[in-house]
Amino acid sequence: MEKIIRILMTDDHPIIIEGYQNTLLATKKDNQKLLIDIANNCDESVKFMNRAVETEKPYDVLFMDISLPPSTDGKFNSGEDLAKYARKVMPEAKIVMLTMFNENYRVHNLIKNIDPEGFLIKSDLTSSELASAFQAVLNNPPFYSGTVNSIVRKSITNDIDLDDIDRKILYLLSQGIRTKNLVDHIDISLSAIEKRKKQLKLLFDVQDGNDETLLDEARLKGFI
Repeated sequence: MEKIIRILMTDDHPIIIEGYQNTLLATKKDNQKLLIDIANNCDESVKFMNRAVETEKPYDVLFMDISLPPSTDGKFNSGEDLAKYARKVMPEAKIVMLTMFNENYRVHNLIKNIDPEGFLIKSDLTSSELASAFQAVLNNPPFYSGTVNSIVRKSITNDIDLDDIDRKILYLLSQGIRTKNLVDHIDISLSAIEKRKKQLKLLFDVQDGNDETLLDEARLKGFI
């Protein structure tokens, strides 16, 4: 018996999304019928999702690129925002996140905030991996690409336990944000940030007190 699988793909690069679509259609199982909608921005993606809910034909799988232009109403600024919305309106749908970003902080946050059934780094992606990911997400999720698996393993095997604020401090410092400007990005006082930095240097056994040494140790242990 043929099984209908409804799919929404959201990516602002038409050539890339066409490649995804062709790969899935060429590698689907004989008993699978794929109905694929394509959105090139946040506005189109939300319209497709709302229509699916209204017609009571929710999507089974959503492929979401993380980097997207914001919606015209400013409510959605990325594929992460779309994925959060999808979780609310279509809780049974399986979400596959795709991104060029491979920073540990971003990957960790996306897994925590979205808990996607699939997580693919585009630089890892081949046609065969996309096909494998699709079938795995349908039947035995989650499916993480090689880079994501490596980041997750490092996080699990590390004996240093950091909260979200500590991770964000490390990430922002690695992006070149100066300590005095961290208060523009984190909702705690500068003195609290300084105390956390001091504690981080103790945790990572930074002997010279240098921020760059802290970042080197954090990278080595897979936190950024």
